[in-house]
Amino acid sequence: MKFAAVPMRTIGPVKIISPYVDGQVNVPLATYETPLWASTNRGAKVSREAGGIHAIMVDERMTRSVLFEAPSAAMALQVVQKIQARKAELDEVVAKTSRFTRLLDFNFQVVGNLLYLRLEFSTGDAAGHNMTTNAADHIMTWVLSQYPEMKYISVSGNFCVDKKVSAVNGILGRGKYVVAEITIPRDVCEQILKTTPEKIVELNIKKNLLGTNIAGGVRTANAHFANILLALYLATGQDAANIIEGSQGFVHTEVRNDELYFSVTLPNIIVGTVGAGKQLDFVRDNLQMLDCLEKREVGENARRLAIIIAATVLCGELSLLAALTNQGELMRSHLILERKTGLMNE
Repeated sequence: MKFAAVPMRTIGPVKIISPYVDGQVNVPLATYETPLWASTNRGAKVSREAGGIHAIMVDERMTRSVLFEAPSAAMALQVVQKIQARKAELDEVVAKTSRFTRLLDFNFQVVGNLLYLRLEFSTGDAAGHNMTTNAADHIMTWVLSQYPEMKYISVSGNFCVDKKVSAVNGILGRGKYVVAEITIPRDVCEQILKTTPEKIVELNIKKNLLGTNIAGGVRTANAHFANILLALYLATGQDAANIIEGSQGFVHTEVRNDELYFSVTLPNIIVGTVGAGKQLDFVRDNLQMLDCLEKREVGENARRLAIIIAATVLCGELSLLAALTNQGELMRSHLILERKTGLMNE
C-alpha cells in the first residue's frame, strides 16, 4: 500500500471552554496551503488572549435514506403510516446490527409512488457511515418482509444527504451540530488581528452574507470553513469528502459593548474517533494529542473532537476575515509564506 504525503503541522494551543473540552489544545492541520497554519495560529492566539472560545453541541445524529417503490402514492403513504406506528419494532431490528447503533427518528417524503425514508441514528464514537448503512439495510429487509407490496429501489436514496450540498442536512441534522463563539476586546482586535470589530462585522455582512446570497449559496455564509475542516479531517483520519456538507455553516458577528462577538455555526460536522482510517499510526498519534482516545462514555471522544474542530474553524475564519479587511494583506502573506517553503510558482 502506498500513502500520499500531506504536510502537517501543529498550531495552537487553542483555548476552549465546553462541557467536552475545558483548557488549551494543540491542533494538527494537514494541508498543502501553508499560510493556513500561520493564519489559524493567529486565531488561536486570540482565543488565549480573549479568554477562550465557548462551544456547545446542539445535536448529533447520522442519517441514511432508503428508497422503496409502491404500487401507488396512496399505498406508499399507508405503508409509512403503519411503519410510524411500529417504531419499537424498528428499534429492535437496529439494535441487533450493532452494540452502538440506535434509531433516533425518521422522516419521509412521498414522490409519486416512491417512498423515501430518512433514517436518523446515534452511532457512538464512530462517524457512522457503515453503521447506518448496515442498520438501514436491515430495516429495508424488515419492511419488505412485512409489506410485500413494496419494492426495493436503493439503500441510499439521496435524501440522506451524503457528501452533497443540500438544505435538509442543516434543517433535520446530519453529523454533529456545533456552535463556537468568542468575545474579543477591541485592543486584541487591533493588536493581534490588525483590524477593528466594526470592520469585521461589516465584512461579514457584505462578503459572507450578501456575497454568498448573490452567488446562490445553500444554507451557508462563511469565508473558508472547508480549509480548516479538510486539514483536520485529513489529520484525524476522517472521510474527507464530508467537508462538502460540513462546510455549509454560518458566521455571525456583532459589536457588543465596544467588543467583537464572533461565532461560527457548523450543523454538519461528521467525524469519529473509531472506524476506518483511525488505525493509522499518525492518526492515532494526533487523536491522542487531542485527548480523543481516552476511556469515556460512548460518544464522548467523538463529541470532544467535533468541539475542537469547530473552535479551530473559528480561529481560521476569524483570522482570514481580519486579513481581508486590510487591502493586500492576504496576498502578501501568501507570497511570503509560500515562497519561503518553495510551494508557490514564480
